Amino acid sequence: MEVVQEIFLSGLIMKFVISLTLSIILLLSISLSISQSGIALIRQQEEAPGQLLYQSRHSLSDETGSTWQVVLFKRVQDGEVKTIELRLVGFPGRASFVHPKILQIIISDGIVLKTQDQFAEQAPAPNVGQYDFKKILSQLPTNKGVRLILPLEKERSLFVPSPVLLEWRFFAQS
Repeated sequence: MEVVQEIFLSGLIMKFVISLTLSIILLLSISLSISQSGIALIRQQEEAPGQLLYQSRHSLSDETGSTWQVVLFKRVQDGEVKTIELRLVGFPGRASFVHPKILQIIISDGIVLKTQDQFAEQAPAPNVGQYDFKKILSQLPTNKGVRLILPLEKERSLFVPSPVLLEWRFFAQS
């Protein structure tokens, strides 16, 4: 009888360990998928006396699953916003921007905004694009996402969700 109880108890313990392990794996995978959806990192740094650089950073994926660093930054000098620019950085060797070429932002209902390439003369690396957002940021919706058409050798698009757009709007106005 004791042998039967030991076998029964060891079976229960094994089921408990397996259930616990699966629960931990499930929780970790859920937390990783949440973190990939775009947790922002906002930085502020002083570039020179009276000149501050603010950055809003997100990691977003394109339709092929490639991850992009998406950085909106504004430069403030003596309390005045001088520039607001969007920098897109792809994985080296997997993405090459075509310079000079505009970035298209598809809003909806056929509305397409266009912004100028800031690296028309020379980019720091082939996988980096940077675009002027100062004039068009206020035209972006905050209640729905937009799609960026990346001017790459092999064109791809990147979806920017509405919470990111809302953050950018707040970021630009603050």
